[in-house]
Amino acid sequence: MSADSTPVLFLHGYWHGSWCWSEVMAHVAGMGRPAVAVDMAGHGLRAGRPQCLTRRPFDAEALATEVSPVAGVDLDQAGDLLVSQVREVGRGGPVTVVAHSMGGAVLTRAAQLTPELVAHAVYLTAFMPASDVPAIACVQMLENAGELVAPSFRADPAAIGALRLDLASDDLDYRQQLRNAFFGDVDPAVADAALGLLTPDAPAGIALGATTLTRDGWGSVPRTYVTCAQDMAIRPALQQKFISDADTAFPDNPTSVVALDSSHSPFLSMPGRVAEIVGKLP
Repeated sequence: MSADSTPVLFLHGYWHGSWCWSEVMAHVAGMGRPAVAVDMAGHGLRAGRPQCLTRRPFDAEALATEVSPVAGVDLDQAGDLLVSQVREVGRGGPVTVVAHSMGGAVLTRAAQLTPELVAHAVYLTAFMPASDVPAIACVQMLENAGELVAPSFRADPAAIGALRLDLASDDLDYRQQLRNAFFGDVDPAVADAALGLLTPDAPAGIALGATTLTRDGWGSVPRTYVTCAQDMAIRPALQQKFISDADTAFPDNPTSVVALDSSHSPFLSMPGRVAEIVGKLP
């Protein structure tokens, strides 16, 4: 790989952080490709944790009612932050952006705002909503029936402004549901470690926002969708709908598709394969 290869920027999904790409980044570094992982708005070093999770004695009612410290974060902020991160990483030049899960909605917004800065948009089992469709509407589509994430919420998102998981729960069935939702094919020890790194609140405003897509904007950016056949967070039928809707809207720029037989988190279960897919892009 030449020193002037297009840089790669990795963006995580809801509840995760830049940490989730560490194994993939190691493989990409071995290829000699410049790459960096960043935190989404309201996550990682920008996250806020509700006081109810650390207050003792534990108050179950507060878990369901305390307004989230990230309630004000929306898709506009998340998209603007990603654009600034892309500008920094690419030094004003184009960057290949790999987004996972809800990070896909943020990538879509950033690519629509600044298509000249996104050399290639890679959706790793990510939300890729059609024009003017919020990601939350996709969550509720028939194609996503059977997903395990929404049943894991421990508060009304409309009331607290966030999608809240009870990551400190000692309910074994609940914790297994979280593993099944995100880390079904991940080594159990790694899955437990990942659960310990998740942020409990994901800003609802990111999923509530929508982006108007244009042919000269997002529609002009080369894109690849990586499907995951065992995904229990974004079901395979919904992944296929994203691809079909995009290709119908922008037939002159069809989606390249790569299939993985993985759960929602192939960056943990098969990081070498994810790195290989990314490494083959221009």
